[in-house]
Amino acid sequence: MSSNSPVPSSADSSSAASTVASPVFADRHVGPDADELARILDVIGVASLDELAQRAVPSNIADRVADSVPDGLAALPDPLSEVQTLARLRELADRNTVRRSMIGLGYYGTHTPGVIRRNVLENPAWYTAYTPYQPEISQGRLEALLNFQTMVADLTGMDVANASMLDEATAAAEAMTLMLRATKNKSRRLVVDADLFPQTRAVIETRAEPLGIEIVVAELDPALDGVGLPPGDFYGVITQIPGASGRLVDAAPLVAAAHERDAMIAVGLDLLAATLVTPPGEVGADVCFGTTQRFGVPMGFGGPHAGYLSVATALTRQLPGRLVGVSKDADGNLAYRLSLQTREQHIRREKATSNICTAQVLLAIIAAMYASYHGPDGLRAIARRTHERAGRIASGLGSAVVHGSFFDTVLAQTPGQAGKIVEAARDGGVDLRLVDADHVAVACDETTTEDDVRTVLAAFGAHGIGDGGDTAVAEIENRTSDYLTHPAFHDHRTETAMLRYLRSLSDKDIALDRSMIPLGSCTMKLNATTEMEPITWPEFADLHPFAPAADTAGIRELIGELAEWLAAITGYDRVSLQPNAGSQGEYAGLLAIRRYHLANGDAQRDICLIPASAHGTNAASAVMAGMRVVVVACRENGDVDTADLAAKIAEHGDRLAATMITYPSTHGVFEAAIDQICAAVHDAGGQVYLDGANLNALVGVARPGRFGGDVSHLNLHKTFCIPHGGGGPGVGPIGVREHLAPHLPGHPLAPELGDDLTVSAAPYGSASILPITYAYILMMGAPGLRRATLSAIASANYIARRLADHYPVLYTGDGGWVAHECILDLRELTKETGVTVDDVAKRLADYGFHAPTMSFPVAGTLMVEPTESENLAELDAFCDAMIAIRAEIDRVGAGQWPVDDNPLRGAPHTTECLVGEWDHPYTREEAVYPSGLPSSGARAKAWPTVRRIDGAFGDRNLVCSCPPIEAFAD
Repeated sequence: MSSNSPVPSSADSSSAASTVASPVFADRHVGPDADELARILDVIGVASLDELAQRAVPSNIADRVADSVPDGLAALPDPLSEVQTLARLRELADRNTVRRSMIGLGYYGTHTPGVIRRNVLENPAWYTAYTPYQPEISQGRLEALLNFQTMVADLTGMDVANASMLDEATAAAEAMTLMLRATKNKSRRLVVDADLFPQTRAVIETRAEPLGIEIVVAELDPALDGVGLPPGDFYGVITQIPGASGRLVDAAPLVAAAHERDAMIAVGLDLLAATLVTPPGEVGADVCFGTTQRFGVPMGFGGPHAGYLSVATALTRQLPGRLVGVSKDADGNLAYRLSLQTREQHIRREKATSNICTAQVLLAIIAAMYASYHGPDGLRAIARRTHERAGRIASGLGSAVVHGSFFDTVLAQTPGQAGKIVEAARDGGVDLRLVDADHVAVACDETTTEDDVRTVLAAFGAHGIGDGGDTAVAEIENRTSDYLTHPAFHDHRTETAMLRYLRSLSDKDIALDRSMIPLGSCTMKLNATTEMEPITWPEFADLHPFAPAADTAGIRELIGELAEWLAAITGYDRVSLQPNAGSQGEYAGLLAIRRYHLANGDAQRDICLIPASAHGTNAASAVMAGMRVVVVACRENGDVDTADLAAKIAEHGDRLAATMITYPSTHGVFEAAIDQICAAVHDAGGQVYLDGANLNALVGVARPGRFGGDVSHLNLHKTFCIPHGGGGPGVGPIGVREHLAPHLPGHPLAPELGDDLTVSAAPYGSASILPITYAYILMMGAPGLRRATLSAIASANYIARRLADHYPVLYTGDGGWVAHECILDLRELTKETGVTVDDVAKRLADYGFHAPTMSFPVAGTLMVEPTESENLAELDAFCDAMIAIRAEIDRVGAGQWPVDDNPLRGAPHTTECLVGEWDHPYTREEAVYPSGLPSSGARAKAWPTVRRIDGAFGDRNLVCSCPPIEAFAD
């Protein structure tokens, strides 16, 4: 692992046609081989990748390169083969000790059914899919997410649930702001139950402070007068059932008391407990939040897990995040799509209700399929068994039990003996929760066995399993309503049925396993099997995030090494891996800037300058961090207008807190003035946030922490190979310069991090997927990473050159170069022919391609990012399809096809278009086998399963759970 030994050379970039001598993995990751690279470079007019770097990347930011290794990557270890990398990860995994976890606090052991693990979590058809913004080729994952929404709504007793949240704590924080938006109560005080999970409370407190929300912690108890609510006004209440202590209470008195005080109430509900107890929605709660982790998703040292948020009907349009709805297609068939606020932060920017841009789709699908596989009876049986084993422990402990009513967690009072009991249990292979010197908590779950019960009781000195005679365990099973009644939760109980269901759903989608996904600003690259394999190893997957540090030495070493590598790559001094999405990284970085100014006595600094072209989450994040957004104009070429920037800096003076700049720009170019922009902001006392969404154009080429950035978030699900999973998981760590390091995220249960600014439920965020990025960096090494970046830039310029005669490339940098992506301008074509960017996007599905990013950052355009993973044949197939589509547009423009009836407006076309009546001016063959479709058989024909979906109909007739069986009658 030494970084001082010679580094094997990458593909010799001094000669395009040279023999590739790079590590084997880099050859497998980077699509174009030496011959293909030579052809690409010939088209774009350079002789080598090094020459491309010299001509495309501004010299004022470029890293010096010696012996194929740029300065920023010299500290990285030598690249390893795939076999060696797995051996290294096995070494780290073996340093973890996996005990039976009975710690609880929102993280529980669970059995992932093998058919779901193999066919969802380990299946690239699911984990390489993108967010379903093109619903006609995303019907499988949309149906799975609709199942998730139905599951959550049914179990919580609410009307509507969204398509998942980042984790339980951030779901609670979103509930806090949702209630503030929805209430007519003018107070900004929020009551938080003292029995809330500590990590959830920490995230709420972090989110509340910049927004001016006062948190009042209270001991809520239905047995108390007024249930313990404090005097004075407050707009909302957040409580949890069961609580962190395991106490289980009736939600009805809490809800009634809150409403009597003109406050709304959000309840954190354990969904497994909800199979037995009356859900809060049935007694009038306004919001429910929580996690679906215990529905088949491993603990994974903290994540990723799908949080949830559900509301009453009146609050539907206040829901943050994504909402899957039912609509119909052009033929009147039922079809699914994202509804209402989808990507609202791009539209509303600083007025957005949330900065969330991702969800936890892959994990939500696993949880939904877990519920389908077990069905309501199976879930109820798991819940009863969990409660029974907790009851046996309580029976054995007798009068030591603190709460008479509980679901899975028993709190025992053990004066002065808690530490010894926890150690005794550890010796028996079980981790308990040390609450304090006098209390121990024991959490049971699906995996708890009779032997575990015996071990726990022995640790307490209560040998023998209780039979219920010593302590009366309160009857908790009082739910009378049905749930999960839809056939989706009854028809797939056998492995055969589930296997075929999962296959039928994935066949309805286009993911990276079938096609290039050329999405600008999203970087859909290869997620290698070797990178993915370790995440299901028990030594990583089965770790509780609050397990003793001695038992998690391997994952902690991996986290430490990865943070060091990412710091070296980006040029920053410190990295935090806690943010579990890019949006959370943005937020954490801006909070660090805010706290830095406050620490310096500059409380007045609250202005954040954001270019007009910026990603919509930037503005939303700035507002969430307590800043005011001021927009900076862009020039016609897409660059930041430095004159307007200077004017805005002068106007706001010592109120300037920060600027947020995406680099390379959202327009896909390297702005040469970036160092001047950073210097101007610094001279005015502000800080520079460099958005890392486009870091795939910088790794091994330039380092934001060295050319002016103070903080950046890094999208590990873009640049560093963590898969998108249909719209999540993501990881958005932040890198900072040393002066911001004291303000990195902390955690109340991780003393090594401090306890300030908690942004995610787990100390290290979605830790179980960090081995993916670790493996990628380790296998690529310094030369491989640089080669990947420059190959991506070369491919983007190749597409721009090939398509420039057919679609204008909207923005280029000096010399006509683009960075890792290019924007194709269709606006004039639309004016001339009536063919829209939507028509082109839908028509690409007939050619077997996912569409590029539509109308961002400029309406009426397509933003194309090929990534380094695609070989020349795939690049050419995409270009050929786009050229063929241009020919179709010309036929519309020439009047050969009417504007309202042509292959583009009719796209996409399904197999049903091959039969029945046909009354269109274009032929069936032109519809389903267009002329630009490759005929070699190298790319199999992909068939969309629905025609174009009527989005407006879906919003007018909002249905966000599984439709009744009658809907399928025809």
